[in-house]
Amino acid sequence: MFSRLADVLVPVFGRLTVTADAGSDVVPGSIVAANHTSLADPAVVLAALHRLGVHPVVMGAAGLWRIPVLGRALAREGHIPVYRGDPRAADALDLAAEALAAGRTILIYAEGGIPTRKDAAEAAPEPFRSGLTRLAERSGAPVVPVGQAGARRVTSGNTAKQLAGLVTAPLRRPDLHVHVGAPLTLTGGHAASTRQAHAAVTAAWRTAAAHLGEPAALAA
Repeated sequence: MFSRLADVLVPVFGRLTVTADAGSDVVPGSIVAANHTSLADPAVVLAALHRLGVHPVVMGAAGLWRIPVLGRALAREGHIPVYRGDPRAADALDLAAEALAAGRTILIYAEGGIPTRKDAAEAAPEPFRSGLTRLAERSGAPVVPVGQAGARRVTSGNTAKQLAGLVTAPLRRPDLHVHVGAPLTLTGGHAASTRQAHAAVTAAWRTAAAHLGEPAALAA
């Protein structure tokens, strides 16, 4: 439901385009790792993946499950709450591993949060937390790097700016782009695997951001 809904709503707020590397098919049981820049980017990524026929289980901040209607819908569809700094944090990896074993695709945000910057510009992904590598090591699942750019043009900054961005986006319809990279198998130990995944997602982000003419990507 969320994937279909995202694919309907995102074009209302912006102009979404999607590209992919050769051999970037997302096979069942894959981990999709995307960069996280805005409250809007999960919808952007879900819409892009829906166009590719991929409907992932999302690992998201547990606070979303406390929102009455949204929380019930997330639970009903099997999405996975992540309790940061809580004994229940390990439960998310258990549930994700079970979903992968059942042939589901997992969408994870390895940065663990969105930037605190107030501007709407793009920047390379921040350092990754350990969850992605731990899940890949445990499951043996391939990691599909995804880069998205433009979501900060929909909503970013403080609360007032985010609300203003959402209200005006249907009039502005900013350009949004998602790029799907080729799958990779993480190797070489925990630290090396984390660097490998971060580099792949950064490369996918750079392709997406360059597609929009973002200075940070063009300079790199």
